Amino acid sequence: MPLLTLTSDIGQYDFIAGAVKGKLLQASNQFTLVDITHHLSPFNYPQAAYVCRNAIKNFPAGSFHLILVNLFDEKTEHLLLAEHNGHIIGCAYNGLLTMILEEVPQKVVALSLDKAHQKTILYCTAIFAKAFEELIAGKKIEAVGDASVSIRVKNPLRPLLGNNWIEGQIIFIDNFENVVVNITKEEFEEQRKGRSFKIVFKRDEVIDKISETYADVTEGEKLALFNSAGYLEIAINKGNAAGLFGLQGFSEKQQQAQKHYQDSRLFYQTVRVYFE
Repeated sequence: MPLLTLTSDIGQYDFIAGAVKGKLLQASNQFTLVDITHHLSPFNYPQAAYVCRNAIKNFPAGSFHLILVNLFDEKTEHLLLAEHNGHIIGCAYNGLLTMILEEVPQKVVALSLDKAHQKTILYCTAIFAKAFEELIAGKKIEAVGDASVSIRVKNPLRPLLGNNWIEGQIIFIDNFENVVVNITKEEFEEQRKGRSFKIVFKRDEVIDKISETYADVTEGEKLALFNSAGYLEIAINKGNAAGLFGLQGFSEKQQQAQKHYQDSRLFYQTVRVYFE
């Protein structure tokens, strides 16, 4: 039975998350449904891309992935269905797809929406479910939708680089309030070039070594490590780094507000590493 992962920003406070599963099972009882999360922050593309990218790459080829994130960010007449490295991905026409893949998908088609039909999450789920069922039945993706579609490209959020520094943005804060920065271990080492370093945040907080585990420091002490996805993480052993240090997830809207109002509270969406 094929795996079908579900990722959304709809939460689990009402019936929608369960109803989405019902719609999928109505279309096909062949799927094994796997929840990734339904608690992504609305309109936060970097966070959604980070979560989806690092979940999808851990599933076997042949898996299906339904991403119900920012479905109605703006009015659209179609949804997207992509095939990439053996995975099938269904998502909105909003640019998130290229942020997740960090490239243009190998194959992509448009799934048309009925102009006369009310556009709801369940209606969109039914459209995706029908397309998934056709692929399981043996149809090629080009026969399921319109392959002439031009997709919207949003570039993934990248760290800023200087000769002696790299600056990343906070893209995720986990359940323990550990802070994930969009600097991968490979990017860190490439920029470091064997030099010593200082990780600086909140202007006066400094970390000058990379830990292997949270237990490398005493309880209540801050640390930096590379998490299971290979991204730089700022944490406190048995503490909440985001709350204690006033760190928050990156937001383009808040960055724009900072430029206009110079609100110092918005400074703490970034982490800079200096190399010496």
